[in-house]
Amino acid sequence: MVYTNKGEPIMLRTSSLLKAFSLCLLAHAGLVLAQQTPSSAPPKLERIEEGSDTPITITPKSSTERKITEKREGGRVTEVKVKSGKSTYIMKPNVPAGNAQPGDGQASAIRAPQWQVMEFDLTKRKQKEQQAKEAAKAPPPPSPAQEPTK
Repeated sequence: MVYTNKGEPIMLRTSSLLKAFSLCLLAHAGLVLAQQTPSSAPPKLERIEEGSDTPITITPKSSTERKITEKREGGRVTEVKVKSGKSTYIMKPNVPAGNAQPGDGQASAIRAPQWQVMEFDLTKRKQKEQQAKEAAKAPPPPSPAQEPTK
């Protein structure tokens, strides 16, 4: 007990937060004690017949599925194009704009790859149109010579 300087006893207040905290600690201790200990008996194992499983075949990916193309200017790599299966992406080095120094807001250390989603070949369309025009302008092939009737 705590006494005042006049000798009177003082009752200390305990906060409701302290009571709730102690109640939580007791509940946690009860949960730890309630956990079951593992039994010393080994688990029951099932016998598997041989040959019942189907064989598994693993085929490694060939090196022809991945193609890496580098573009260089003056000995420096300016672009790397990676084609792996059906996906294609392009990686470019991060060249800061202007006079940005490393660590500036303009000079980021990371540059994300550019994924190629679709590619349109407009020159092929123009070539087909040109071939169709040339075929229309060309004279028709000569008909086979008819044999004279006797």
